[in-house]
Amino acid sequence: MKYAAAWANIACEVLETPYPYGAGHASYGPDDVDVTPDRLHPAFHGSYDWHSSAHMQWSLVRLLALAPDQVGERPVAVLEQRLTPEAIGAEVAYLRERPSYERPYGWAWAAMLVAAGQKTDWADALAPLGEVIGELVLRWLPKQAYPVRHGVHLNSAFALALLFEAYDELGRADVVDAIRTRALEWFGNDTAYDTRFEPSGTDFLSPALSEAELMRRVLPDGEFASWLAKFLPGLGKDAHLHLLDVPITDNSGDGQLAHLSGLALSRAWQLRTIAPAVPDVAAVLRAGADRQVNAVLPTVTGGDFMSTHWLVSFALLADQA
Repeated sequence: MKYAAAWANIACEVLETPYPYGAGHASYGPDDVDVTPDRLHPAFHGSYDWHSSAHMQWSLVRLLALAPDQVGERPVAVLEQRLTPEAIGAEVAYLRERPSYERPYGWAWAAMLVAAGQKTDWADALAPLGEVIGELVLRWLPKQAYPVRHGVHLNSAFALALLFEAYDELGRADVVDAIRTRALEWFGNDTAYDTRFEPSGTDFLSPALSEAELMRRVLPDGEFASWLAKFLPGLGKDAHLHLLDVPITDNSGDGQLAHLSGLALSRAWQLRTIAPAVPDVAAVLRAGADRQVNAVLPTVTGGDFMSTHWLVSFALLADQA
């Protein structure tokens, strides 16, 4: 992998940066106000917040699998400090006490970490985390009447796509079937999606492409191609072409504006995965994906902390698509 060493190095660097940290902790009383990062979250501290810590650790596990000779021993040392039975046990207890914490985005990335860690020395320690998130997903989906369709953390389609992948790899057919059922209920009849108003000012996801990426997973290939033609008619030809353009990005240290760099990478990932369903314009979609990746790559490792603390994971998704 061309960028494995640099990506692993920046992931370790941000995970070892304790502050700033956004805890997202809801205090239940005056004795519940200590938000010291490594006390509150012994596994998922550093890297600014819980979900970023989880998915940057996923990035390290994936990089160790993809390019072990390039990334060296530093990622192993970082992960060994965090992915212990005691630390994961504390995270599991926290999620049980606060069952909507990090729902669904953080859940999805933590489940991806569990799935990626199955063949590592951390598999046994991570297993309870996968179990509790699976339980939470099964309790949540029947209660969520409507999907969230905006382009930030609560986006339902993005989270369900990652959860589907993770629990499929973990062999949890019950969770996979529940996700497939909900995805079809929420999105199966969507047609002529209007993308004129993408992106919003702080998006790191395209609502349209995130939905398409989820449906690619839950539908057979032929059915997905038919669904996509109805959902985004003219994709790559005379419509939705702005989804292929590089968004205006910002690396000033504003965490919300930094999201737009992630949008370029998530679009690239999703354009590459759906391209085979539209073979006549697949090259156009891939070219759009390439432009977006190339524009943001310097920021992935050389940007402000508010960019570098999370972008590697999205670059890795795009790189492996």
